[in-house]
Amino acid sequence: MYLLLYALRFTFYLLPFTSFQPANIHLLQETKYGLIFVLLHSNHNYYMPEEQVILVNEKDEPIGLMNKMEAHKKALLHRAFSVFIFNDDNKLMLQQRAAEKYHSPLLWANTCCSHQRDGESNLDAGKRRLQEEMGFACTLQENFSFIYKAPFDNGLTEHELDHVMTGTYNDKPIINPEEVAAYKWMSLDDIRKDIEIQPEIYTEWFKIIFKEFYTHIS
Repeated sequence: MYLLLYALRFTFYLLPFTSFQPANIHLLQETKYGLIFVLLHSNHNYYMPEEQVILVNEKDEPIGLMNKMEAHKKALLHRAFSVFIFNDDNKLMLQQRAAEKYHSPLLWANTCCSHQRDGESNLDAGKRRLQEEMGFACTLQENFSFIYKAPFDNGLTEHELDHVMTGTYNDKPIINPEEVAAYKWMSLDDIRKDIEIQPEIYTEWFKIIFKEFYTHIS
């Protein structure tokens, strides 16, 4: 045990002199048990396991877990969610996906979307991701779910059983630039007209939700 602690101490102090340079290593505390430090962020995602998605059948019954990229390469049906946040003027908060996203970069979509984690409820997942991407929290309610399949130019395919949730918020979000390039509020009528004029700037799932389930979100 003591050998491990001394090894950690030695490694920590050597970091400035090595090629391993995480962006933010913060020393939290030094105790009699050794150094306690945490890697808060790194551009290289050191030691970060790949996110897993929940594979489901068409009844939304879980049938297994799979790494996210593998599920998208194999086009396997998995659980997902989409959050739509409105203000008191009934305008929808749209987000423009960050340029670094692995698919649909810089396209406009609903307020946020992602995948539930194993054992996580739909509402908890929606609240978590809303905070991670848009920097705020609000009450959400589940509205409906649907299945869609959308191939992308990069060889990946979104095949999701998507749970759609809505909520209300009136303040300015604090967007995460690693996930979101920009945001804006638009009325549903203006969105519908804009999709007809320039559909190429919107994500596939957003266009499907907006076209097929307009009455559910309006």
